[in-house]
Amino acid sequence: METSLDAIRPGKQAVVIQVNTEEALRRRLRDFGLVPGTKVSCRYRSPWGDVTALSLRGSVLAMRTKDLRKIRVRG
Repeated sequence: METSLDAIRPGKQAVVIQVNTEEALRRRLRDFGLVPGTKVSCRYRSPWGDVTALSLRGSVLAMRTKDLRKIRVRG
């Protein structure tokens, strides 16, 4: 099932299909290893749902929901 990364709930995994962010953020995410084919898991979502912590490639990355909506995943 294809969806945006903000739909993945804590404890669940997905595989990145496409990163549709603006170029500056896309480059930064690429530096962290968030590229198509990468497995990511949702570790934590803030109580208000505006920030999510993701695990990928041995790191934890916190991202805003508005940016997660621009990343397509299968999971």
